Amino acid sequence: MELVQPGIGLILWMTIAFALLIWILAKFAWKPIMKGLKEREQTIDEALHAANKAREEMKELKFSNEQLLKEAKEERDNLMREARKIKESIIETARIKANEEAQRIIENARENIQFEKLAAIHDMKNQLALLSIEIAEKILKEELTIKDKQKELVERLIDDVKFN
Repeated sequence: MELVQPGIGLILWMTIAFALLIWILAKFAWKPIMKGLKEREQTIDEALHAANKAREEMKELKFSNEQLLKEAKEERDNLMREARKIKESIIETARIKANEEAQRIIENARENIQFEKLAAIHDMKNQLALLSIEIAEKILKEELTIKDKQKELVERLIDDVKFN
């Protein structure tokens, strides 16, 4: 039963040993332990502040990235719009030039056809005149070989000249 009811001597020596342990801890260990705990607390606080700061910076970077992405998309859309406009204007210009060139070619062809037509008509008239003169010459040669007919023709021509 001695364990259940400790003796005074045991209590005294345990109290002295405990007090000595507290004094040794207070003298040598308490300050370094408290210093270590404070440093650890400061390190944890600094880490939490750094994490919060990093989180805020990440939010800002994310926002700025979203902003840059939005601006890049807008710029891309503007460039695409401008490229479409330029493409359409080039196509329209080419179409207009092609139409003008086609009209010019058609007009030149019409003029050439008209000139060729006039030249052909003129050539046909010249050939017709030459043929008429040749025919008339042959007929006159035939008819003028006889003297009476020659005389009759001269008189008729003179009469025609008098009426005019």
